Amino acid sequence: MAKRNTQWRRRTILDLLADVGEVTVDALAEQFQTSEVTIRKDLTALESNGLLLRRYGGAVPLPQDLLRDAAVNVSSPLKHQIARAAAAKIRDHNRIIIDSGHTTAALLPELSARRGLVVMTNSLSIANALLELENEPTLLMTGGTWDARSESFQGQLAEQVLGAYDFDQLFIGADGLDVERGSTTFNELYSLSRVMAKLAREVIVMAESEKLGRRIHNLELPWQAITSLVTDSNISAAQRSAIEAHGVEVIVAAAVQ
Repeated sequence: MAKRNTQWRRRTILDLLADVGEVTVDALAEQFQTSEVTIRKDLTALESNGLLLRRYGGAVPLPQDLLRDAAVNVSSPLKHQIARAAAAKIRDHNRIIIDSGHTTAALLPELSARRGLVVMTNSLSIANALLELENEPTLLMTGGTWDARSESFQGQLAEQVLGAYDFDQLFIGADGLDVERGSTTFNELYSLSRVMAKLAREVIVMAESEKLGRRIHNLELPWQAITSLVTDSNISAAQRSAIEAHGVEVIVAAAVQ
């Protein structure tokens, strides 16, 4: 009966989100006549399954941008174009960080010709793919607390491990790009990204141009912390100029012939 009640309660929470757009822990606890601890467990479980986003004191539906991204092929041609252009910046024996994400993961096939690479990542899937490369880069893992939403390790332990090294380059994606502020994210766990950026001599953001203009509150990296943006040819001249005005190199990836 308890399991059935839990399933019913979680389905009802999703229905409420679809109807009203936001729910709070205290209101749900009152509605279901249960504890706030139980409701927080419900919200955590639903977020882990990619069904909502936690916010302080409650939850909101997954943004349509994320739902659309999840539905498309994660190995899109644009991602490969961007990865090829970004990889051109990597030299033999570089020490690099590859943050978790579909766009950054597209870098991996481009690394096979590089020798003596040292690669740090917080992503298990990227780590496993690196182990398959014949050139056998040295693999470093951050460790830390597993975050199911971003499918990566986060937290203070990951930050401490990173702090023991220095790197030539960081390759990182973005949920959104704000021409005035910098790269933005739906995820509220972005302190690790900032630690990564501080430890790298170059910070290369890899993102499709369609992410420009997405209205996302969380600023991940300000333009002042970013060296280069690698994007596709659909970026407008005005957007490119606005970003370059912050001192950021904008690299437009060529279409793969």
